[in-house]
Amino acid sequence: MSLIYSLDIIGTFAFAISGALFASDKKFDLFGVLIIAFVTAVGGGMLRDILINAHPINWIGDLNYLWTILIAMVFTILFKSKIAPLSKTLFLFDTIGIGVFTLLGVQKGFSYNLHPLVAIIMGMVSAVFGGVLRDVLTSRVPLIFQKEIYASACLVGGLVFWATNYFKVTETTQFLCTLFSVILVRFIAVKFHLELPKVKEDLFSKK
Repeated sequence: MSLIYSLDIIGTFAFAISGALFASDKKFDLFGVLIIAFVTAVGGGMLRDILINAHPINWIGDLNYLWTILIAMVFTILFKSKIAPLSKTLFLFDTIGIGVFTLLGVQKGFSYNLHPLVAIIMGMVSAVFGGVLRDVLTSRVPLIFQKEIYASACLVGGLVFWATNYFKVTETTQFLCTLFSVILVRFIAVKFHLELPKVKEDLFSKK
């Protein structure tokens, strides 16, 4: 089992826990919790594969993703009171997860000979659209549209992947640089409460 695959499974586990906790707080039943955990964990990768016509779709070709989600859901239900206070630990796993998912998404885009810009967008889709689908299904405005530099960190990671690919660095260096860039941007944004500017007025608005 490769390091990147191991991190992918860890990221899937963390995302599934995040989705299960959210659904549990919304008082969903067991099936609802499972669906939200599933969508949060693999929704982004599934959407990416559909968009680029990649088959089999990620979780269909590897049942380890389904087992990981199921274990995460059961784990959350049994130990919810112990997991909920571990926000910093879950944040770390979540950040590593979006870094890995960005890396895998961009890499898959390049492997399908997509334009670099499209491949970078596929990396972002892989990392954040599971959360977007979760929010839409639970009638909430997606978090990435309101606050936190989340998707932007994925775009930075995608640009780093493209740059390292252009300069023909080793695969290990490329993976580490991409992963580190996403994690670094995410940590800096959260630590210093950085947000993208909100669109309120245009040049012709009256003050």
